[in-house]
Amino acid sequence: MTTVVLVHGTGVRRTAFSVLAGRVTAGLTALRDDLRFVPYYWGDVHGAELAAGGASIPPETGGDRGIGGFPDDSAADHDTAAWAALYADPDAELRLAAAHRPGERPPGSALPEQWLQDRLTTLRAEVDHLAPEWAAGVADAAARLHGHPLLGQAAASVSPDELAVLAARVLVAEVVSTALDAGHPLVPDGRSRDELLDRLARYLGAGPRGSERSLRTLLLGTAGAVASRALLRRRHALTQAAHPAAGDVLRYLCRGEGVRTELRDLVADLDPPVTLIGHSLGGIIALDTLVTTALPQVRLLVTVGSQAPFLYESGSLPSLTHPRELPPHVPDWLNLYDPRDMLSYVGARLFPGRVTDTAVDNGQPFPAAHSAYWTNPDVYRSIAERLP
Repeated sequence: MTTVVLVHGTGVRRTAFSVLAGRVTAGLTALRDDLRFVPYYWGDVHGAELAAGGASIPPETGGDRGIGGFPDDSAADHDTAAWAALYADPDAELRLAAAHRPGERPPGSALPEQWLQDRLTTLRAEVDHLAPEWAAGVADAAARLHGHPLLGQAAASVSPDELAVLAARVLVAEVVSTALDAGHPLVPDGRSRDELLDRLARYLGAGPRGSERSLRTLLLGTAGAVASRALLRRRHALTQAAHPAAGDVLRYLCRGEGVRTELRDLVADLDPPVTLIGHSLGGIIALDTLVTTALPQVRLLVTVGSQAPFLYESGSLPSLTHPRELPPHVPDWLNLYDPRDMLSYVGARLFPGRVTDTAVDNGQPFPAAHSAYWTNPDVYRSIAERLP
């Protein structure tokens, strides 16, 4: 009889684990009736908790204005929410402006975007007046905006002043977005960003500062500001709800020997053949335990939605770092991942001949994809086919 040991992942506590263990047991016994299940729950003893009740969480914005005098007003929240949308999609405002019904263009009149394109060309040639960390990015963004297919439609739909400010927002948003995507260590604060926005807007032909503020309504309604403010107000509750997941990972990487020792002792008392199944952090725990200790009872390791290969490659796996090979005593390894699950990784290219990567489709976007493995029949079939 094969014994299956289930090791849960981050943020799971006892009630949820009971449900999970029951579902996995039912899913596998429907395909194999000769299995014994030994659930390993580590959340209470080795999981993270806010020992001081959340004393490390900053107070609400109105409680402590801080060094810079935190702007406790809805306009600031609205701006922050608008910029968040632009960083995610620098062309969002441009598309909204282009979607407006354009006015009538007199016969023989110049293209409404021509004057802006002329300014963008000049700007590309004179970026030296900008700070070095901005210059190259602004030049690249200006070149892209110059030939943007929606520029003409936007120019026909808004005033020249509005178009200049809109274009400046596109340039600034693209520069910041590119820096964020590249993991650049320096991203400007809000004041520096707004100063650059003002400077570019004036260079592109905008009037005095202030006219651009009305453009916020193009991008986001009041719901954006309300959502942004609610997020800040609810930070304590959100942290309380989310900290087990993030905290479990950090605690394991810092103090993981206890959970590995418990799992090692549990497996040592089991008769072979044993299969370890670990979801997410559970897969990391299972792999680390098998790397550090020869457990001949274990004939198969199954990781599901696990970050173990990524931690190994990045030098963060406690038991093994690249390019060291898996010890010979580590058993066959089946690694299930969903390409839409941003927290799942593959191991076959890192450990040729030692890992079998199997893609599954949970039919969910991330982050739901990371928790949907255990309701996917394909997951159980893939595991059952490999059980000793």
